[in-house]
Amino acid sequence: MRPCTIGLDYGTNSVRALLVDAASGEPLGTSVFDYPHGDAGILLDAADPNVARQHPQDYLDGLIAVTRGAMDQARQHGIGRDDIIGIGVDTTGSTPIPLDATGTPLAMTDAFSGNLAAMAWLWKDHTAHAEATEITAHAADMRPQYLEKCGGTYSSEWFWAKLLRCHRIAPDVFAAAATWVEHADWIPAILTGTTDPNAIKRCICAAGHKAMFHADWDGYPDESFLAVLDPALVALRQSLPDTAVNISDTVGTLTADWAEKLGLKPGIPIAGGAFDAHLGAVGSGIQPGTLVKIIGTSTCDMAVAPLDADLPDIPGLCGIAQESILPGHFGLEAGQSAVGDIFNWFVNRLQPGGAENGSHEALTREAETLKPGQSGLLALDWHNGNRTVLVDQRLTGAMLGMSLHTSPAEMYRALVEATAFGARIIVEHMESYGVNIDRVINCGGISAKNPLVMQIYADVLNRPLDISRSDQTCALGAAMAGAVVAGADAGGHDDFAAAAAAMTGVLEIAFHPIPENAAVYERLFELYRRLHDIFGTRDYAENQFDVMKDLLAIRDETRGS
Repeated sequence: MRPCTIGLDYGTNSVRALLVDAASGEPLGTSVFDYPHGDAGILLDAADPNVARQHPQDYLDGLIAVTRGAMDQARQHGIGRDDIIGIGVDTTGSTPIPLDATGTPLAMTDAFSGNLAAMAWLWKDHTAHAEATEITAHAADMRPQYLEKCGGTYSSEWFWAKLLRCHRIAPDVFAAAATWVEHADWIPAILTGTTDPNAIKRCICAAGHKAMFHADWDGYPDESFLAVLDPALVALRQSLPDTAVNISDTVGTLTADWAEKLGLKPGIPIAGGAFDAHLGAVGSGIQPGTLVKIIGTSTCDMAVAPLDADLPDIPGLCGIAQESILPGHFGLEAGQSAVGDIFNWFVNRLQPGGAENGSHEALTREAETLKPGQSGLLALDWHNGNRTVLVDQRLTGAMLGMSLHTSPAEMYRALVEATAFGARIIVEHMESYGVNIDRVINCGGISAKNPLVMQIYADVLNRPLDISRSDQTCALGAAMAGAVVAGADAGGHDDFAAAAAAMTGVLEIAFHPIPENAAVYERLFELYRRLHDIFGTRDYAENQFDVMKDLLAIRDETRGS
């Protein structure tokens, strides 16, 4: 027997299974399933650009396809069903799904087939921006402690805002739901045969960061708070438990029915679920003093601190929750609502330079020849709103300094630089509240594939950047959770410190700041910060006559003119 675990990683456009050796983290099998419904797996509404939903059937079809696919690959290494000792799950979030009394997603019932409101409300659905503002104001007046634990502002990307929005636009859907469950909790429930909505175990990752759950007030928001917000939420609150699990908890074991569908043996322990970025941090070996940046379509910046640390509440974060990332630690979540999505928007939607000269590869090659400040451009990275520190999904992107000579490559580089400036805002904000950041580890597709982006980030942050050795860190983190719930006696690990030491690492290559680049970016960052405060806050009223002039001065100095 060679003990192995499987990590199931549900992303925005696809689901991946990663099968690894529990002793070393060596990948032995992987498979990807692209969601077939909608546009790259996302159900849109031409009448409302804020809509982003998914069909739960894609999650189940993908579960079977990728697990069997990973097992097929692993058999080439002599791995069989008896070698699998644990399974972990990560998903996007907050991605809540309405379920009926039998635990069936409403979208999979005849009554609501094809109804967008009955689908999974994907994390990037921003239709509930007005409800989020209302929840923030209501909590500030009635339960300020709720806001203190989630960064001071409730987001349209989160659980209660989406539920309230559904009740207002689709009351028939809301009334038919016996409960709403996060995607991260639904998949473990499916695997363990938990069909009673009241028996589904909820993970602290989703509950603590997105649904105002905290032990200090016995779990989710109290009924009197929700009743004042909207009485319809009270019955939903009654379907939610007062406790939550973390990724070291076993929520049950694989049923015989699902074991047959997946080609596995029944009885395999299933770990409590979590969000993809949180388990990406685990798969990168997160520990106190380390910031893990998961860079993809959006970014998440993850940090941890021991539970006995004197950690203040930090405004503007996506919350601080106990054991939401790593058991025994506070989990701190921040991030940017769009990064890779901005680059894809520029390339695919605007199509600068046409198919031949406007690809990511072509624009990157030309952008690499440019020096910092050479274009005279400065952009804001809010094309999908601001997740941290401003927490405002109604902010939009911008670019300053364009002229009749501005090229697509210059604009492409300016967008990359803007996301790097946004990342620095987050790092400095955390540090200003006493969060120690000695090391930055990057993971996700962009960090492994685009050296230009990583070098710009190193220069802007003015610190070295490591790259996780795994190119599938979210799935690896989920597989590590499977190894921990299996335990050392079964060939796994007794805790995440042991799992990290055995299963994680970084690449030999690292990106170090280039001093002359960092000096220019220091000047550009100060201009970015001014734009950030002008458009993102209410209090900045200073005249900005010199911003365009400073950009031109930096441009001319860089060009030697």
